[in-house]
Amino acid sequence: MKKNSRRHNENQSISDVLKNFVVANKLQGGIDQVEMENVWQNVMGLGIVNYTTQIKLQNNTLFVQLSSSVLREQLSYGASKIILNINEAFGREIIQKLVLR
Repeated sequence: MKKNSRRHNENQSISDVLKNFVVANKLQGGIDQVEMENVWQNVMGLGIVNYTTQIKLQNNTLFVQLSSSVLREQLSYGASKIILNINEAFGREIIQKLVLR
């Protein structure tokens, strides 16, 4: 039986092997967290990133801590657009709610 599973693994692409490894070791959450910081920078730009002190992704909610209360208020009006842009950058629905602190 081991021989058959080994043969099956030999036919998998590196991409498939890596995906299986990520799933088996429950690493997707950590990968998404790291990628979220990059996506936040790309989507929001340097002007907003300079006021961003912390980003945390937890259970489909993105928590963003900002050092400017004025910026926080302005961004809250466009929260749905920010969510849409971030999900589009990820290529899947990764966040459903944005909490600005």
